Amino acid sequence: QVQLVESGGGLVQPGGSLRLSCAASGSIFSINAMAWYRQAPGKERELVAAITSGGSTNYADSVKGRFTISRDNAKNTVYLQMNSLKPEDTGVYYCNANIRPRLISTIGNNYWGQGTQVTVSS
Repeated sequence: QVQLVESGGGLVQPGGSLRLSCAASGSIFSINAMAWYRQAPGKERELVAAITSGGSTNYADSVKGRFTISRDNAKNTVYLQMNSLKPEDTGVYYCNANIRPRLISTIGNNYWGQGTQVTVSS
């Protein structure tokens, strides 16, 4: 089984910064892609940022220029650096990963972290 452990959430004032981390562990042969999603109260979960196995990145329009997604393959970890935070960024942030668990596996499987709360308020 694969586990995703998230950390770095908290309370921050508008204009502040936070850095989220998500470390994957367990049966991992390779990680095809990792991403961050968020969900505000009463809203649907939305994609915030993603990074592919080739290193390509994709961001929601609302966070472009403020958030940066990166990875450390040696540690099976993805990061989300969040700068110039706004109250609209408030929500539960979830890590997602598509992971090929074994060499014999022909496809990857999706896994989710437990979520970490980010609150932006003065």
